[in-house]
Amino acid sequence: MRADLDLLCISVYCTADDLLPARPGNGRRRLTDAEIVTLCVAQVLMGITSDRRFLQAAKRQLGPLFPWLPSQDALHKRRQRLADTVEWLCGVVAAQCPGADDDLVLLDSTPVECGRSLETIRRSALADVCGYGYCKSHSRWFWGLRLHLLCAPDGTPRAATLVSADRPEREVALPLLARTLRGGETIICDKGYAGREFEQAVRELGGLIVRPARKDEPQPGVHLAPIRQRIESVFLTFKDLLGSVHVANAAWVRARLRSAPPSSRRSV
Repeated sequence: MRADLDLLCISVYCTADDLLPARPGNGRRRLTDAEIVTLCVAQVLMGITSDRRFLQAAKRQLGPLFPWLPSQDALHKRRQRLADTVEWLCGVVAAQCPGADDDLVLLDSTPVECGRSLETIRRSALADVCGYGYCKSHSRWFWGLRLHLLCAPDGTPRAATLVSADRPEREVALPLLARTLRGGETIICDKGYAGREFEQAVRELGGLIVRPARKDEPQPGVHLAPIRQRIESVFLTFKDLLGSVHVANAAWVRARLRSAPPSSRRSV
């Protein structure tokens, strides 16, 4: 069967419509939550970061599936309200993938830089959630967030979270592992997760940490680099999605700032 955009949208809609509860009737709401979720997925698949351009393209490409389309402002508001629902549905879909039952799990984090200039850091709306962290691969400090990810070797995400860059990796990883591990999994990670207390806590959850040895440890014979590199491709996909969301939200914020009084404007 050819997996074109229409078939994917139909599959997403049927899954969401079966799982989401029916909401009370509303004369002004022509689209259901399942249809809004399907539009969000279609926007990502089409790679269109602008809501305005996406709605224009949806009229041409998705017209037979969506006789009615929301306005740009309505799409943004309903997408924001359904953020937790979309995240839950992503988990449901991921649980149906073969990688959801894999006994091998990859664990790592990657920097998501949000600003460089001192003025941006002082005035950014992200100041409450960002922090300074050190990136070993680039040997430099950065200001922003870290994306922590647990995934199967085939790329199926098991758990993911965005936190301040100054949060320790092991501190963030333990809650993700506690939510994900069922017992018997092997977790492949890097030397940043070295620590007796962390490894003991993972063993109590039923997992086994396998990582490269540090310089002060005996060198193991297992070469983990080819396996650990798989998570980098998953990170690349996640960062593309984060970039799309950032561009779409930034455009909406800039439009709001232009209409706001000068005294209330902040740098984004």
